[in-house]
Amino acid sequence: MTGFNIIMVIAIILFARLGVRLFVKWKDIKKNKSDQENSKRK
Repeated sequence: MTGFNIIMVIAIILFARLGVRLFVKWKDIKKNKSDQENSKRK
């Protein structure tokens, strides 16, 4: 059971890092889209 717990911890850490990376990219894309829309209005 200990080995299974170690594997679960590693998997959770990897998924958390992936989720943070996706969230940061999504925020950047959203920010860039709003910047592009603002520059088009000018």
